[in-house]
Amino acid sequence: MKKGHARRHYEDMCNDEKDYNDFDPVNHPLHYCEGRKYEPIDVIEDWKLDYCTGNALKYISRAGRKNDEVEDLQKAVFYLNRRIQQIKKKG
Repeated sequence: MKKGHARRHYEDMCNDEKDYNDFDPVNHPLHYCEGRKYEPIDVIEDWKLDYCTGNALKYISRAGRKNDEVEDLQKAVFYLNRRIQQIKKKG
């Protein structure tokens, strides 16, 4: 999405339960919340995901919305594989 279109799409952003007074690229970036009911960070916190699993969810949720889709999916796989290795080391 082009930067100039951010305002036009503002009303479609994120869930209705939150009060977004203005487009906020730091706290509520469009690639995480535009057209979505929940932001990834809310899901990560609610589900109490560990760092690696949370990052995988984040990259899956933004795949094709911010950077190259394949790159984001590869990042998700990296974090999932890292988490798998952590689990295997434990037990």
